[in-house]
Amino acid sequence: MSEKVRWGIIGLGKIANKFASDLLLVENCELKAVASKDKKKAVAFAKEYDVNRYYYSYEELAADPEIDVVYIATINNLHFSNTMLCFENGKHVLCEKPLGLNSQEVTTMIAEAKSRNLFLMEALWTRFIPATRKVLELINKNTIGKISFIRADFGFKGNDDPKARLFNPELGGGSLLDIGIYPIYLSLLLLGMPNSIKSIARISKTNVDSYCGINFEYNTDQKAFLESTFEADTQTEAFIFGETGVIKMHRPFHHTKRISIYKNGIPDQYIDIDYKGHGYYYEIKEVNSCIRNSSIESPKVSLSLSSDLMTIMDKIRNTWHT
Repeated sequence: MSEKVRWGIIGLGKIANKFASDLLLVENCELKAVASKDKKKAVAFAKEYDVNRYYYSYEELAADPEIDVVYIATINNLHFSNTMLCFENGKHVLCEKPLGLNSQEVTTMIAEAKSRNLFLMEALWTRFIPATRKVLELINKNTIGKISFIRADFGFKGNDDPKARLFNPELGGGSLLDIGIYPIYLSLLLLGMPNSIKSIARISKTNVDSYCGINFEYNTDQKAFLESTFEADTQTEAFIFGETGVIKMHRPFHHTKRISIYKNGIPDQYIDIDYKGHGYYYEIKEVNSCIRNSSIESPKVSLSLSSDLMTIMDKIRNTWHT
């Protein structure tokens, strides 16, 4: 392996731009090449981030021998095929969430990564945001006692064009897969796998959910109340209710910069924690570290966690049709 971790990016949308900007802030790595099926976008992106190589096909980038790891930032329905393409060419992968469209895809991706001894991680950047790390620290220090329940939401008014990404089932649309994954992940991170899952949804004309309400219950008597929607701009906050206090992760909770601690219903402490760049800096460092240490998964966003996450989302979708 070269002195620097050499990255490639497949799919050059908004998230890829933020990711590339942050990658330039990380030491001992470089953005080696980018790929888009839109030729103008590939050229403009490469110029913006001073990248010498740009490709008009994902296959060409995956075959580039001077790339170590590929960040996949394509539309949801392409994550599986793009990841498998990279594995076939011996590339490590950081894939945007959701890792796949269902458990079958995720199971296959994980098995392929293990069989080829290649790194794979779902890009759940929330785990690496400094404020999220602080929340975990506060929980571990018993700051609010045992968690009683979690309430979290994520919603925005989405483009309801049936051919656009959000509402197109062929593109992996629906609020659950696109943004509901964040409240679910927070609950999974703090409470683990639920013992009971209940959900209601409003199904759009294109047969994907425009609204999703979720209730998790645990044998420990803990609960989680979670929502996602494309129908309205919601608070996009998270509250962690404990026996002796409450932690609030301010909007947008999945990459918050402010935490509040409440005692007896009164604000007791505000903690402001900024992050570098757009916030992707930290997950990039994690991937680089894992690859340098020859690890095929991150202990912070493990392959089993991604498997559990998709299992939960499959179960939620199944409740809508029973």
